[in-house]
Amino acid sequence: MTQQAEPGAIPEAVPSDAKAESADGAEGVSPTGAGPGPEETPRAQGRVMHPDGFGAAFCASMAGLCAEAAVAGTLGVLVMLAREHEGLPHGVMVIAAVLFAVALLGVLVSGFVTAVTVMPALALARRVTRRLGRRESPLWNAAAVPVVSAAAVAVFGGVMALGSLSLASPVRYLLWWASLTVALLPATLIAGVAGRRVREGRATRTARRVLRDGALAWLAVGAVGAAVYGTGLVSVYQPPRFDTEQLAGAWTDGRGGTVRLSEDGAAVADGLDNYAWDGTGKDKPKDCDGAGTWKPVKDDGKVEGVSLRIGSCDLKRQWSVSGTVKAPRLYHEIGKPGSGKRYVLTKIVKHKK
Repeated sequence: MTQQAEPGAIPEAVPSDAKAESADGAEGVSPTGAGPGPEETPRAQGRVMHPDGFGAAFCASMAGLCAEAAVAGTLGVLVMLAREHEGLPHGVMVIAAVLFAVALLGVLVSGFVTAVTVMPALALARRVTRRLGRRESPLWNAAAVPVVSAAAVAVFGGVMALGSLSLASPVRYLLWWASLTVALLPATLIAGVAGRRVREGRATRTARRVLRDGALAWLAVGAVGAAVYGTGLVSVYQPPRFDTEQLAGAWTDGRGGTVRLSEDGAAVADGLDNYAWDGTGKDKPKDCDGAGTWKPVKDDGKVEGVSLRIGSCDLKRQWSVSGTVKAPRLYHEIGKPGSGKRYVLTKIVKHKK
């Protein structure tokens, strides 16, 4: 026996055009309408997972800052090689460890800088454009960078001033603000582009492109530097080599203190600063006057410094040699070890008329 269906239960025929429109409009939707189905496109997934583009912008900013740091660091090393320096690390393992530590520190610092400066700059630009009824653009993102840089300098400058109980000169704050603005501008523009691409539903690979282009720029800078030094256009700095005759003569600290070194090993100090601990953890200078002796300090036949002794003021110091042959210097560290502070003497050279 044939079972007849009720007239209302038979679905009406759907035109082919309507079926096509329904298929196009329901792409990625399950037949039950409960949510995205297995045929959801990656573009739709990106819109759902990252509707504001925060993650893409953050990663792109970190990539840009790391690329800037790599290129700037390479330029700094190339410039330092031609200037007076203490020397670079030797050994493959030591160099590899230093590079790894620097790279890790660069990633951590780039993330911190992105969080406290780049993302606030993007948020400020977006809020201003919304209130003004304007469309977000790279120009607005760039305009927000100096404002955020000024706020960062004010905060960190204030913390440093509280720690040292003294304010830095206005010129120094201005230099900090200008340097921070220049450093943040490329990263902010790159982050803005990455976030906008995600919000518009376009696949974004901005961070990868930035890392690729940054690596190419780093390799180009390194290749140019190697060519400049390899061809002899610029020479690597070498500490001067002196003998006893070249070390003999009058040396001054530029503040009235002098010491005269004779070729026979005699020394006479006049107002030379003798840094000694005062019992409170500070190294304060005291004038040293009197006669004494000196001798060159050699290592493998090479003069590395000068040993100076003045008995009247208990001055016993070993000075290192630096500078150049035309402008030699003697120095020793003062203050805490590793403080970087030096007491420097320059040789008084009498030019022939």
